[in-house]
Amino acid sequence: MNPIVSYPRDASTPVSHLPFSPAVKVGDLIFVSGQASADATGQLVPDTFEGEFRRSVENLRAVLLAAGSDLAHVVQTRNYVRDPAHVPLYNQLYREYFSPPYPARTTITHCLPETLHYEIECIAVPR
Repeated sequence: MNPIVSYPRDASTPVSHLPFSPAVKVGDLIFVSGQASADATGQLVPDTFEGEFRRSVENLRAVLLAAGSDLAHVVQTRNYVRDPAHVPLYNQLYREYFSPPYPARTTITHCLPETLHYEIECIAVPR
């Protein structure tokens, strides 16, 4: 039996000018593409690390809500931090959005272009 694949989105889902779907739902798993510090039109919004982190996670939250999930139902995150000096602040901010037991997590540094400080993607389950 083939699982049903859908591409959930609504008016609150952040847009992108790049060729990807913000979320893909396969059975009971929701795969969310990388969310960065972008505004409602898909334009990148440069900011401090904290500002970009918060905007990125709020974009992630919007994509999850459109897919029938939320941050509490995230089972794995992949995080991209350009400058390793921001890792302590990243850990502090991460604890504001995710609670124990935390999702499984991978963090990669030295991986983003100069135009971004942070990006996050995840796998979640429905609420």
